Amino acid sequence: MKSEQQHTEELRQRYADLQQQLDRAAEDAGRTPGSVQLVAVTKTHPIEVVQAAIEAGMTQLGENYVQELRDKMQFFEEHPSTGKPQWHFIGHLQRNKVKYIARDVALIHSVDSAALAEEIGRQAALYNRTIDILLQVNTSGEQSKSGCAPGEIAELAERALAIPHVRVRGLMTIAAFSDNPEESRPMFRLLRTLRDEVQKQFPTADFSELSMGMTGDFTTAIQEGATFIRIGTALFGERPATQVNTAL
Repeated sequence: MKSEQQHTEELRQRYADLQQQLDRAAEDAGRTPGSVQLVAVTKTHPIEVVQAAIEAGMTQLGENYVQELRDKMQFFEEHPSTGKPQWHFIGHLQRNKVKYIARDVALIHSVDSAALAEEIGRQAALYNRTIDILLQVNTSGEQSKSGCAPGEIAELAERALAIPHVRVRGLMTIAAFSDNPEESRPMFRLLRTLRDEVQKQFPTADFSELSMGMTGDFTTAIQEGATFIRIGTALFGERPATQVNTAL
């Protein structure tokens, strides 16, 4: 059985290797190394794994479930010596659960309606802060995926930009699952095209961020302009089979 130190060192090496891969992919695409940020997806992994990830140098952590994120944020608030990462919420977010993460979340990737953006603004105001958000677009057309339709992004952007205590930073998508990363390319390219269009429509806003790409297709995503890559499996292996409590 591996010691905690061995586990941390393994994570540190995987993290360093992935950072090199991201930088190399960015350079190959004619972009600046360091222009792509890695969000380490720790969903369903226990606190011990998250602690090891922080000790290995990971500073941006992504979670999919509100209760899990709330519990992890609370743990690291109570144990500040462990480190304080930036928490990204990357899963589907219900309006009635925004209040549980509004105080500390750094970036919400999955805002798919004006009503959700308005609730985020209301909750952020209670803490006298502004929450950064990305607008999620369903670029695959799959009914199982969240996100506004591509044709609705301009209206959503206009409404979200007018909401106090919310700062729109860009767009996000989840590509259809495939073993072939090239099949993700049209979806990533569509998101980049939509971003460029809304940036022209709202030139004083900042839509510089594109959250797209995961373990299996991040190189393709970087080629198409991704600035945030969400990586779980390549860092932590397969997720635990334990059931996550999502009830609040």
